[in-house]
Amino acid sequence: MRVVVTGAHGKVGRAAVRALSAAGHEVTATDLTRPVWERPEPDEPAYLQADLTDAGQAFAVVRGADAVVHAAAIPDPTANPPQVVFQNNLMATFNVVEAAVRFGVPRLVNISSETVPGFFFAERPFLPDYAPVDEEHPIRPQDPYALAKHFGEQLMDAAVRRSDLRCVSLRPSWVQHEGNYERNLGPQVRDSSVIGAGLWSYIDVYDLADAIVLAAESDLPGHEVFYIASPDNAGGHDFAAVLRRYFDDRIELRHLARRDASGISCAKAHRLLGWTPKRSWRDYLDENGRARTDQE
Repeated sequence: MRVVVTGAHGKVGRAAVRALSAAGHEVTATDLTRPVWERPEPDEPAYLQADLTDAGQAFAVVRGADAVVHAAAIPDPTANPPQVVFQNNLMATFNVVEAAVRFGVPRLVNISSETVPGFFFAERPFLPDYAPVDEEHPIRPQDPYALAKHFGEQLMDAAVRRSDLRCVSLRPSWVQHEGNYERNLGPQVRDSSVIGAGLWSYIDVYDLADAIVLAAESDLPGHEVFYIASPDNAGGHDFAAVLRRYFDDRIELRHLARRDASGISCAKAHRLLGWTPKRSWRDYLDENGRARTDQE
């Protein structure tokens, strides 16, 4: 397929471009970064600089695509004014969806967020109703980032009502790669009291990229939402024990697929997308949360 990847120079976008290219698709990458006029590397995808909050640029990028992977976004609400985060993330998504509908693009993969129910950036205290969290959890966002991601999912719902576009929204957990595992997850491995809003959940960026490929190739009808998280938790803790220790009975404990389960369930993605993650924090960190020295 001819696949457009937005946000292609970000953490998720770069991995998605590589995975889609490796799967045999013709990828066009787009981002805000200025292109470089150099001889392209072998098999380097085409690149277009575009600001997707401008409808004309979004239409120019999407035209002719068989699928769009929309990963472009300001990645959190903490380093920009709230209105900048909300306007950028929501209008870029709106313009990409509108272009996909008008050009008859068959598939759109929307990179949403685990924050949609209200985790991570809530201004007032927030706990999930139950864990592991799944796609049926109530939605109660407070911050501009989660709100924009939630509205983005609603844009997907509206698109499938008014067109033949098929949409998949992926809600990744905290995305890790070989360069940031120790910095981000090391403290949680060493000390279970370092909880994080996602209840010790995480996802490897290359496992997420595999899910993106499956979503782009999927023929699922309508709009489906999937959490994408590693099945184990950061640190390999006894999930039931640490949940009781730090939250008493404030969070309902539901069925666990394994003792060291994640705080977010990826069962739906496994069932409907056929996605099975292949990587764990254990591939990068030792039991003390330090970078492994025996990696090949």
